[in-house]
Amino acid sequence: MSILVLCETESGNPRKSAFELLGKAKALGLGTVTALVLGPADGASVAALGGYGADSVVHYNAAALGSHTTGAVVKALANAVAATGATIVLASATQISRDALPRLSARIGAGLAVECTDLRNDGGTLVGRRPIYAGKALVDVRVSSRVGLFTVRPNSFPVAASTGATAPVTTSDGGISDADIDVRVVQTLAPESKQVDLTEADRIVSGGRSLKSKEQFDAVIRPLAAAVHATPGASRAAVDAGYAHHGDQVGQTGKVVNPSLYIAMGISGAIQHLAGMRTSRVIVAVNKDADAPIFQYATYGIVGDLFEYAPLLQREFEKMLA
Repeated sequence: MSILVLCETESGNPRKSAFELLGKAKALGLGTVTALVLGPADGASVAALGGYGADSVVHYNAAALGSHTTGAVVKALANAVAATGATIVLASATQISRDALPRLSARIGAGLAVECTDLRNDGGTLVGRRPIYAGKALVDVRVSSRVGLFTVRPNSFPVAASTGATAPVTTSDGGISDADIDVRVVQTLAPESKQVDLTEADRIVSGGRSLKSKEQFDAVIRPLAAAVHATPGASRAAVDAGYAHHGDQVGQTGKVVNPSLYIAMGISGAIQHLAGMRTSRVIVAVNKDADAPIFQYATYGIVGDLFEYAPLLQREFEKMLA
């Protein structure tokens, strides 16, 4: 058996999710681990994936892969599976994998388990655990096809420190050409914010409609998030009201997150929001309504006015994390 890990990059360097998956893949003990890097990337950082668990690295550096268009990514994945003989493919549950892996599944006839939050070796078979019914239950998934595809929510596994080892890198165009591009990207704009993306954030502070205005959202949620060294998030109600951008939205129609700490300020806990954050390890909720659904899932709950408790929490976190 062998495992192929799709290692996504940002600005030419592997993302945190790549280190997570490589470490877990190695720990599973299901054979050799090959890291797959698509598009332009820094050579030293690619080789350094060996320190996180990769036995070897395949780097498809075709220009057509620079914009991660669907046709090129799917063909690259299919070619990599064939070239490496991989029986398991792991990818982070991101926009890229959600788009590409279902198509890869159909193309090569492979079973697909999505949005896993845990993986384990059960007698030589990989078993994925994933939430269903908006997180109300967990199921174990086994793939019976020769090749099994698994996507994993970011932050599901810890990232171990690099051992400092490097892995041999095989670089080619992967058989990808401009003919494989189905969409032309004419411009890419980097986000102005330097904050960690919600999907990879280890700590998140989210605000709801109770903030009442964009000004109060910015004055309450963002300073509290800064004190916690967290990424700000928002409920759909807050986004619809214009308090925050859609990129800040957590929930079924926003981003699915899996942080170690999720602080919900003035969020009632509608099922759509819970579907996006219920797997958070620690949930802290502040709401005036003692019957708010969010308290059924909160690790710690405060029944009170967020405008009173947010400054108190901010001051305490600033003391703790200064």
